[in-house]
Amino acid sequence: MNSPPTASPASLPAPSHGLPGAGTCALRLPRENRLLSPHTGLTRAHWEAAADGLLDAAWKWATPGRALLDLPGRPSVSGVRSDGLEGYARTFIAAAFRVAGAGGDDPHDWLGRYADGLAAGTLTPGRDDIESWPLIQDHTVFGQPMVESASVALGLRLTRPWLWDRLDAGVQDRTEAWLRDALDHTPAPNNWYLFPYTVAAFLESVGRGDTRTARARERALDLMEGWYRGQGWYSDGDGRAFDHYNGWALHLYPVLDAYLSGDAELSARYGTRLGEHLEGFSLLFGSDGAPLHFGRSLTYRFAAGSAVALGAVTGHTPLTPGTSRRLISGALRYFLDRGATGPDGLLSTGWHGPHEATLQPYSGPASPYWASKAFVSLLAPADHPLWTATEEAAPSEGPDRVLALPAPGLLVQSTRADGIVRLHNHGSDHLRPHEGEAGAADDPLYHRHSYSTVTGPTARENAPDNHLAVVVAGARSSRRAIRPLGAGHGDGWGWAASWHRPVFASGAPMVPGLRVESVTVVHGRYELRVHRVLGAPPGARVEHTGWATGTDGAVRSGLLGVYGWEAQDVVRAPQGTAFTRWAVVPRLTAGTGRAAPEGAGAGGATVLVALATLTAEPDTAPLTAALSRVSVEGGAVEAVWAGDGSSTRIAFEPVTVRHDRGKQGEAEAQ
Repeated sequence: MNSPPTASPASLPAPSHGLPGAGTCALRLPRENRLLSPHTGLTRAHWEAAADGLLDAAWKWATPGRALLDLPGRPSVSGVRSDGLEGYARTFIAAAFRVAGAGGDDPHDWLGRYADGLAAGTLTPGRDDIESWPLIQDHTVFGQPMVESASVALGLRLTRPWLWDRLDAGVQDRTEAWLRDALDHTPAPNNWYLFPYTVAAFLESVGRGDTRTARARERALDLMEGWYRGQGWYSDGDGRAFDHYNGWALHLYPVLDAYLSGDAELSARYGTRLGEHLEGFSLLFGSDGAPLHFGRSLTYRFAAGSAVALGAVTGHTPLTPGTSRRLISGALRYFLDRGATGPDGLLSTGWHGPHEATLQPYSGPASPYWASKAFVSLLAPADHPLWTATEEAAPSEGPDRVLALPAPGLLVQSTRADGIVRLHNHGSDHLRPHEGEAGAADDPLYHRHSYSTVTGPTARENAPDNHLAVVVAGARSSRRAIRPLGAGHGDGWGWAASWHRPVFASGAPMVPGLRVESVTVVHGRYELRVHRVLGAPPGARVEHTGWATGTDGAVRSGLLGVYGWEAQDVVRAPQGTAFTRWAVVPRLTAGTGRAAPEGAGAGGATVLVALATLTAEPDTAPLTAALSRVSVEGGAVEAVWAGDGSSTRIAFEPVTVRHDRGKQGEAEAQ
């Protein structure tokens, strides 16, 4: 193994990109090792130093008895005491992985601090004093402590020989009593069921299991079977919520439990699914290391790499060790380079730096420390191939890729020239089953058509990016429930389709019979976007927007109306995105009924075709040169690509997509 050069610690240099939050990393890390890690310069020593640096900064805000870490910042809806527990519990994960991965070596005495905090926090739980932990209750009654109970339990399980086994019997009993409340209260109807599961797994591992722990584990695993949709993807609950919770929760807890317990049956079932998940998920990191900006809780940042790390640790991965390290170290460095930690070394609430629109009401000052899950990588010892292999290129750094994931209804598109990964969303809406469509708030993190590793959605109060809106009596529709219509891919191209019922936040909540069918076809860096609007009332108009980008030209967004659209302009998003303080969004507009071979007016159909692109390539050809012909006959769309002469045909009722590879004369039907 090549060791990093011996030198005094140094801060990583800041990248020259001018993004919000950019700045020199506040953590003191070893110097780069570009021989072993040619892409990122990071080694296992950097991961250990990053864990130590994050812990050191957070512990400066501990209470005298060490039970709570009251980090500075806006409190979550759960309140300051719960946030303090969150600070203790989430940093405990990082410390546990750090010490367990070192075989118990704990030069900073992290575990001594957590042992003191455990004793103080469980002495009189629920009491209104400076140290006592809040009680664990139902998710509807300040339920956040249930989330943190899993982190406490996991930390104790990982460090059992050096912490739990050395506690006084009284502290052990008090800790068990506090944790057991997680078994008897109701979790949120999603990944939260894995929190009592994790508590139960710990209690059983130390000989304190019973019928209650067995029931908690069985209930969670039963739900997991219902949430599993195939291709390695779970829905986060009974609806269609596919996001980063797949990696940092739904795969992580059962696979890590199987690894720690040595349960071969559990490992075979859930480890196999993790490996299948990583087949596609590994493509969702840009060449700059950025994870895909999609879904909630994005302030957890480099936790996005935890599933990749866990796959390498457990062997349930299709990736080589060098590729796995490239992905996890790329994500860690991406955020450290871009100001994720402030001058005080604390992880801020946001994406690069602080960013309000990235947050949720449950986000508090310590929420970002779920990023600690990425340190599961340290369970691989220093002589593990994850750390000894030379870094290899990330999947997005290879040839252009198109990957359809029909199970979650997602289409992934990556381009080597600029390292950008794009995700076209035709299946994930995070709409809870008990909510009506009109009763759910518009969510920019799920309801837009497309997301990427270099752009973020505009804020709810600004013009929406990558959105198709029907405008009725001045009110713009939202896209809530997304119903997949299929997805597929071939050599260098792919497609995904869905339909939705437009709903309105003002005026009448919906229009009877109004429906939008959407198909995205990708080819190279291009996106052919076809929308079929049915049942629009007289006078209705349609708007479609493209990618939201800054004005510095580093990343450029293009949108061209090629059939049915009447006008084009650019709208502003002054609140910007997680990537730029201020953004602009290209927009197309049209009336309904004018491009409608099947008929116009109420009950008729309007077919609209646009071409979009998101690129960081210099001197790219204009969008007008991408297609040599587009025609719409009988409601079917045919587009001929100028570059290779291939053609794409999209038909409705039912949706079918056929791609003719031009000069090769071969057709691929999906």
